[in-house]
Amino acid sequence: MKSTRLHPALRMLLLALGLLFALVLAIFAWQLLHEPGRDIQAVPVADAAAQRVRGEYLARAGDCMACHTARGGAALAGGRSIPTPFGNLVSPNITPDPETGIGKWSADDFWRAMHNGRGRDGRFLYPAFPYPNYTRVTREDSDAIHAWLRSVAPVRQANAEHSLRFPYNQRWLLAGWRALYFRPGVFQADASATPQLNRGAYLVQGLGHCNACHASRNLLGATTVSGELTGGLIPMLNWYSPSLTSSAEGMQQWHSADLAALMKTGVSSRGAVFGPMAEVVRESLQYLTDEDIAAIAGYIKSLPPTPQLHADLAGSSRIRDRAGILRLGATLYEKNCAECHGADGHGKPPGFPPLRGNGSVMTPSAVNAVRMVLNGGYPPSTAGNPRPFGMPPYGPFMTDAEVAAVVSYVRTSWGNGGGLVLPSEVAKSRTVPVE
Repeated sequence: MKSTRLHPALRMLLLALGLLFALVLAIFAWQLLHEPGRDIQAVPVADAAAQRVRGEYLARAGDCMACHTARGGAALAGGRSIPTPFGNLVSPNITPDPETGIGKWSADDFWRAMHNGRGRDGRFLYPAFPYPNYTRVTREDSDAIHAWLRSVAPVRQANAEHSLRFPYNQRWLLAGWRALYFRPGVFQADASATPQLNRGAYLVQGLGHCNACHASRNLLGATTVSGELTGGLIPMLNWYSPSLTSSAEGMQQWHSADLAALMKTGVSSRGAVFGPMAEVVRESLQYLTDEDIAAIAGYIKSLPPTPQLHADLAGSSRIRDRAGILRLGATLYEKNCAECHGADGHGKPPGFPPLRGNGSVMTPSAVNAVRMVLNGGYPPSTAGNPRPFGMPPYGPFMTDAEVAAVVSYVRTSWGNGGGLVLPSEVAKSRTVPVE
């Protein structure tokens, strides 16, 4: 009887597949069984009321309300849809309702989610919940947030299912993502830095999760270490988050007082916030103490400057009539913009921000400036700026070519180092829903 022998190439293929399967199984088992921080115990609390007050403040610093409250819905009851390149996620109910919320969660369960990105049942959480940042939060602060959440009014609202595309809806695949991009660990203070700088670093890197927006992301949705706080296009929202570290585009040239005013009130002598950042200021930053705002500002200004990115919009290098576009832009600017922003671009801050030297108009993508011209907008209404001045929409009155011309003029005038804008890019922004 003849024996059947596998072809050597087939044997090698089967061996490689077997090794790959074993590796995947090992990664999954390691992620499932390895939970750093489980031995970090709760700190005894003498004053439970003070702990809850501190927890509410920390929850504000973490901007929990923004994601866990649907528009028009009950506070913290979840249900807000979060668009991602992989499909839509829906935030869960984190009120203390025992059936639909986190009423049965212990402080240990909550710490597990914050520090290790694992649910009460041990399931991997999707990193839209920014546990890669929250892992830096101390056990004491985690317990304080949990104590406050248990004190809010419970809301009985069942959690909706996520609508992620295959294979991203296979939660077990997060084991591989975590192995590549998640390193749990509480924030470690820098012994060579001042207490203020360490406090700022703790808030920026941890609860503030600033790099969730102010950093570029790879194809798997992870922030890149090399791109830390250097800005990037926010996925699905079509807003560009400026660099915080670029010597030209970022905050290196700002006075600390201006940066603090921007975070606390939404406006300053150097600029104003719009888009997603307006919500962050309105719901979170305006409630922080002056000391914590100063600590964040000091930390951001202490970061080493990074090179300014120069990236014209696609195809703008092929524009031949540059002079003609800028002449049209200058005419439109004088007619529609100069009264508020000044012929020299200096503006009339804080009501009308300067455009000269404004990092937001010089970003590699011009989408922020384009959307502001098209749709107008307001900075957030805050305690420090309760009646903000707004900008009217010009989209109904300007063609795509005219919007492109005026934005190109602003991005290249008065020493600004931005690139020209194509009418086709304006057309894309017209199709984006206004929040």
